[in-house]
Amino acid sequence: MSIAFISGSPSATSRSSLLLKEVQQRLASSGEETEWIAVRDLPATALLQAQAAEPNIAKAVSQVLQARAIVIASPIYKAAYSGLLKTFLDLLPQKAFEGKLVLPLSSAGSPLHVLALDFTIRPVLAALGVREVIPPVSVLDSQIQVAADGTTTFDSHILTRLDDTLELLRDRLHSQDLDALHRRTQQNLPLSAVPLGI
Repeated sequence: MSIAFISGSPSATSRSSLLLKEVQQRLASSGEETEWIAVRDLPATALLQAQAAEPNIAKAVSQVLQARAIVIASPIYKAAYSGLLKTFLDLLPQKAFEGKLVLPLSSAGSPLHVLALDFTIRPVLAALGVREVIPPVSVLDSQIQVAADGTTTFDSHILTRLDDTLELLRDRLHSQDLDALHRRTQQNLPLSAVPLGI
């Protein structure tokens, strides 16, 4: 089972997208299977009209439903995550995040907005049935430097924080199977009924 990465930025080169790509690369290099969903690439009319049956949107929704964990990234606009991301989250089925881990990421221009995800996205994640929210990682735009040739450099303490957060995510991700095994055995269900993904 994969980890789905949802980019909620209208721009492919936004700091939040760069942060999300860095996280994806780090998890992929440790052997995790990853799936990328760029909401800006989905058909705009179908997205705005919540046409979940449209093939590209249906594929993105399927990726979310099949994932074991979700990493969401968005820039902070006016003290909240992007409207583009909200549009996608709104068309997901009820309890689409049930049993899943979710790691929110954000980038912001001002230190005043680094806690925005804690206050704005958690209620939405709860409504989608999230199992556990990994503590969000929020960075300032100034902490990600992009050179003229496209090379990206992160402040060292941001990378240290990412390492700590991803270690927690991996630990929690791989403990889910053991948790499921424990619950099923406590209920005296056959071990064949336990979905192991280890």
